[in-house]
Amino acid sequence: MFAIFIDSYILPSYSEILSQRQGFIHIKKIFQKEHHLFQAMRLSKHIGKTLRDIPKDAKPRGYGLLLRGGFIRQVFAGAYAYMPFLLRSLNKISHIMREELVKADFEEFLLPLLQSESFFAKPETPYADNTVEGIFEFKDSRGSRLCLGRTYTPIIADLIAKEISSYKQLPKRFFQITTRFHDETRPRFGLIRAREFIVADAYSFDIDRSGVGASYAEICKAYRHILDRVGARYKFVEADEASRRDAECHEFIMTTDAGKDVFLSCDTCDYAAKQEKAQSRLEVFAQDQAEQPMEIQEVYGKGLIGVKPLAEFLGIPVWKTTKTLLFQADDRVVAVMVRGDCGVNETKVKKFLGCKTLSLASSATIKELTGADVGYAGPIGLPQEVMVLADHYTNDRVNFECGANRTDYHIINANFGRDFPLPVFGDFKLAKGGDFCPRCEKGILTEAYGISVARTAREESEYAEKERNHPTYIDARGTSQPLLTAHYTFGISRLAAALVEQCHDESGIIWPSAIAPFQAHLVALNLENPDVKNEAELLYNKLLDNNIEVLFDDREVRAGEKFEDADLLGIPIRLTVSKRTFKEGKIETKFRDRKEAQLLTYEEVLKIFQ
Repeated sequence: MFAIFIDSYILPSYSEILSQRQGFIHIKKIFQKEHHLFQAMRLSKHIGKTLRDIPKDAKPRGYGLLLRGGFIRQVFAGAYAYMPFLLRSLNKISHIMREELVKADFEEFLLPLLQSESFFAKPETPYADNTVEGIFEFKDSRGSRLCLGRTYTPIIADLIAKEISSYKQLPKRFFQITTRFHDETRPRFGLIRAREFIVADAYSFDIDRSGVGASYAEICKAYRHILDRVGARYKFVEADEASRRDAECHEFIMTTDAGKDVFLSCDTCDYAAKQEKAQSRLEVFAQDQAEQPMEIQEVYGKGLIGVKPLAEFLGIPVWKTTKTLLFQADDRVVAVMVRGDCGVNETKVKKFLGCKTLSLASSATIKELTGADVGYAGPIGLPQEVMVLADHYTNDRVNFECGANRTDYHIINANFGRDFPLPVFGDFKLAKGGDFCPRCEKGILTEAYGISVARTAREESEYAEKERNHPTYIDARGTSQPLLTAHYTFGISRLAAALVEQCHDESGIIWPSAIAPFQAHLVALNLENPDVKNEAELLYNKLLDNNIEVLFDDREVRAGEKFEDADLLGIPIRLTVSKRTFKEGKIETKFRDRKEAQLLTYEEVLKIFQ
């Protein structure tokens, strides 16, 4: 004989339940009671409170609404308390996440938040973050260095190396829902760029490219299902490979003007990429290629730095002007040339050079190397130690303009090879809206903003073969082979914040039904009237009996305040009981995303939730 435990309740034994009908009744009552506890909430008992106005420095608007609605409270810069209503939504997102990842054959586990020095600071550790950038580091009572998890990849790599030995154990897919930490120097935008945030981290381990490709496709499919279920508007885009080991990266970006992630998408085909990753085609002018080289000249133009006024002054099109920017790349300086109608893509430059840091050279460095103020640098006459890079599209021009390395002076009729050595050509321009699509012939790229909520990264197989201490397995021939891995991250708290940025109006939040804290917001007016009060209580319990999550506004406050809070909190359906509705024997029903309310019977209200 054994007992069945449900939370703190002890049920009759299995044999007793089978033999006694009351056992089943007991179980039903317990589950109903527990379910009601989860579904029920009286606003008079709620710990949080709404604010009259959005705090002045709370931007973007969705962040301000979360603060005003009492969904979050800032504890200190970059750290927030998830108040009860938001926690309900986060739990629902986590539930959807678990459902979809389990369907994709990912098994859940949980790693410690604390990491030892061996996982984040030693070069020989696979995937170690040797720069310790953005990590919260401290020492324990024994003097050992520890950190709070910014990335859990080194731990999972070590764990897999110990647990997996044979190809017969593969493939393997894991995920965890946990907290990550990042020491943001400028935490802002609320949960979008916080120092502490909730994520779903997932990993896959396969024996070959087809296997890792299948795992990659499965989780991308799962992520799409998650975003579709929560009602997100998003774009699946190519992303920059953050690590040299990555062969393929994508991000899921939720479109909103409040976002800071810029991406480009084609208006004809399905090409889409973050701006730092994006490629594009520019118009090439045939008449320029047929032009004969002319005599090089220096032209005086006091204070002319901007390409548009400079082009007007010289009487040439903007694409014939040249931007030459000097960068500090680790311990050396490089010059990068792009057409005047383009910007420099620093991500591509950094990747091409293989440097750890890249930043614009200081004005003092520019003065030392060119002899001129900022804005007049050019490729002609630079010191030999300065490497010159040039975008491919600068190579199609004849007689172009460039800086003279002399304050207030520009050179016209410059030509590659004749006036200075050929630079190293590559894709160094920043793609932008209005450029031609790199994939199809007719498409034009459009530029949009959004919030990246998920990222997928597949490892380069050649890198895995070369990396020291990379996890391995024994194949069917008894040979040791490197595991092919992929890492996937989905920001749960960030998703909630991004949904609020997408789903709100002037009055407040409009929660998608799948993750709303409650399904219904019951507003009771005229509570001094016993009949109305009893009617509201009856409806409240009737909704709970039908497994409907209800927020019951039973406060003794004016009607205007209740309706204003209802719009602010954004529960999908508002049900109002008052003297008027009691007389008519109906319930005023209003959907949050609609203007008009309607009077419905009990039965009609219940049908809405079916």
